[in-house]
Amino acid sequence: MFNKLLSKILGSSKENELKKYYEIVAAINNKEEEIKKLSREDFLQITNNYREALKDLKEKDFPNEILINSFAMVREASLRTLGLRHFDVQLIGGLVLNDGKIAEMATGEGKTLAATTAAYLNALSGKGVHIVTVNDYLAKRDAEWMRPVYEYLGVSVGYLQNNFDNEQRKAAYNCDITYGVNHEFGFDYLRDNMALTVADQVQRGLNYAIVDEVDSVLIDEARTPLIISGRAAQKTELYNRLNPIALRLKPEEDFTPDEKTKTLSLTEVGVAKAEKLLGIDNLFDVKYIDVLHVLTQLLRAHHLFKREKDYVVKDGEVIIVDEFTGRLMHGRRYSDGLHQAIEAKEHVRVREETQTIATITIQNYFRSYAKLAGMTGTAKTDEAEFIKIYNLMVVEIPTNKPVIRVDFPDVIYKNEEAKLRALIKEIQECFERGQPVLVGTTSIEKSEKLSLLLKKKGIPHHVLNAKYHEKEAEIISHAGEKKSVTIATNMAGRGVDIVIDDEVRQLGGLHVIGTSRHESRRIDNQLRGRAGRQGDPGSSRFYLSLDDDLLRLFGSDRLVALMDKLNIDENEPIEHKWVTKAVENAQKKVEENNFSIRKQLIEYDDVLNRQREYIYSERQKLLTREDCKDIIVGWIEQIVDKYVDESFPKKTINDESLLALKESLQEIVKLDDDAFDNCKDLSELKNKLKLTLKEKYDLRESELGSELLRSLEKYIALRIIDEKWMEYLQDNDSLREGIGLRAYGQKDPLVEYKIEASKLFQETATLIKKDTLKFLFNVIVEKKEDLSAKKEVPQGKTNINNAKSNQKNNKKKKIGRNDPCPCGSGKKYKHCCGRNET
Repeated sequence: MFNKLLSKILGSSKENELKKYYEIVAAINNKEEEIKKLSREDFLQITNNYREALKDLKEKDFPNEILINSFAMVREASLRTLGLRHFDVQLIGGLVLNDGKIAEMATGEGKTLAATTAAYLNALSGKGVHIVTVNDYLAKRDAEWMRPVYEYLGVSVGYLQNNFDNEQRKAAYNCDITYGVNHEFGFDYLRDNMALTVADQVQRGLNYAIVDEVDSVLIDEARTPLIISGRAAQKTELYNRLNPIALRLKPEEDFTPDEKTKTLSLTEVGVAKAEKLLGIDNLFDVKYIDVLHVLTQLLRAHHLFKREKDYVVKDGEVIIVDEFTGRLMHGRRYSDGLHQAIEAKEHVRVREETQTIATITIQNYFRSYAKLAGMTGTAKTDEAEFIKIYNLMVVEIPTNKPVIRVDFPDVIYKNEEAKLRALIKEIQECFERGQPVLVGTTSIEKSEKLSLLLKKKGIPHHVLNAKYHEKEAEIISHAGEKKSVTIATNMAGRGVDIVIDDEVRQLGGLHVIGTSRHESRRIDNQLRGRAGRQGDPGSSRFYLSLDDDLLRLFGSDRLVALMDKLNIDENEPIEHKWVTKAVENAQKKVEENNFSIRKQLIEYDDVLNRQREYIYSERQKLLTREDCKDIIVGWIEQIVDKYVDESFPKKTINDESLLALKESLQEIVKLDDDAFDNCKDLSELKNKLKLTLKEKYDLRESELGSELLRSLEKYIALRIIDEKWMEYLQDNDSLREGIGLRAYGQKDPLVEYKIEASKLFQETATLIKKDTLKFLFNVIVEKKEDLSAKKEVPQGKTNINNAKSNQKNNKKKKIGRNDPCPCGSGKKYKHCCGRNET
């Protein structure tokens, strides 16, 4: 009763929301005749007027008059340049996008055109609009397709491609509207925050983003963080050496695999067997930690990651296949040694391991935009996640014409072979009567298996998967023709329209066949949505078997028991409410499991994100300032305060603590004893030390010259921030890897992680200031004319790794594991010369 009442209340609120949008659309329509009378010059003048009026706008809402006029202008510009006039429902889609919400628009309803209205209006602020697509092809296609509309209105448009250099990227970002793939935007953000000069940065802020296929980008891909890596310590030979041993360990007996989470654990028998094969006493000894890690990753590679499904091998390289789109993810590698393990498994060259230099999750990157919106054909099933993670409401937009597609009930068979026989029979029947068919598969392997079966039957067809992605546009352009049969992975479900002619309409339109249910209901709905666009006829049906991964891993055991009990012939399809319910429950289980993974990922990354924002903010201050002396002086004061407070926890001066303070500060700059003498309390001691260090810094300025020291301040501070941040990310990864064990001590791992990560970050922040000051106080800069045969150092810069210290006479002390390495590498001692010490 309560649920029905709630549905009525929510339903009415949605109706009221749509009513509000229809009222605005009516106002836009009333402007149409007036806008038709305007010339191109009038359009350009109005755009310039609006730019001026909106340049200082701080609110997210635009004045009503400008909103109505701008939408009417975009519709007229589109009609004049492309011959396309926005439907009322497309205007509603644009209004929803402008409000910072998700517009759920059915396939074929023209999302690309709908986005132009919101993009133009938001571009008028002069802060840039990013339109996010799912691949390079669509980014270029949509930008070029909509370019005449934007240019007619007087706004510029650009697009990003994977192979663009910095200058091309900067030109694209300097346009009013920029199209590109989500990871291109994200990686540019990370690279900008590693730049050593403002000229090297390409983006100009994160103002407003419209994310196309928003569920694919913000949910399906959210489990994979964006990572920029550098080379790490090499242990690549271990993978090839341990690969034969991994092959001798047997599942269930020596290790227990979990297909759901793609993890595994060694059994006691397996540990003993591995130790015997390796000739070692204790696999869990700290000195064998790399061996245990590599062996575990090799077992995962062999037993939990499948070729032609999770990855392909092409030209001697292992390339990941996106599990949601079926596309190849060039340049992306599995982390934590898994990619190297797969390379060893496939007997291709094992490439060097990497360590994280910069990283951000998809979630936190897009939450950094001042305003975010999205559009897709399937978002409603995940509205709760959109609201919780991104604060994005979903608005269902009515279709321009009624949907008349027929969605037939699922057909479920006892095993894979029976399912394929029935599936081939239906394809053959469609082919013989001329009705085009689109067959959706969940992997490259399954698409090619089905292709072989069709060849045996003599049915001509096209295969669209990651191996043939360059032919995508051509294959899709023919997929709606009479007698056409197209087999496709999930990649055919995004950003493409299959057009049919009148003869095909008479045959029932495009027929979509799903070879199994996907983990997410949204992907099934995307596949269905290929048929029945814009009021066209069409149909869909899904074929399932109890062997399908979804039902095997997440389905109820009662299904198998039911089959045996009813003694149904394997060629007979099963139709029972228990079965249908089991499929729905299986999908919900997977969706809940995946949401849990994404939720945990962002809970942990939120801690890192606050730290990242602080580091990037401080870095940007240094980068954009001509004179950074006040920042450095501020660091001097902060270091003095911290060291004094840490040395005197009881707040009283004593000789032992004073000696400890002297030693700490002597690491930064040589100080005479009188700098510490005759102070009655800590406040006086702090003031005296601050004054002394500032005087010494002024002396440095007189020695080096103001211009050179200003240049050194910026350069050295930026380099040390980057170096310490990279080390922090490495330590943070290690912390997260082991923090789950705290649960055995009845402690919440997330709470423990927040505490430990905070301490670790405070240490990093202090080290940044300390090491920067140490270099600035002690670095010796050799003039060019004095270098003779030595490599030249650019004026105003110095090589941090080879910087000489004035502290030769300092008393030698034991090097701590977290101290800078004395070899001058700039790394912590434990990550450099001390890495082999126990």
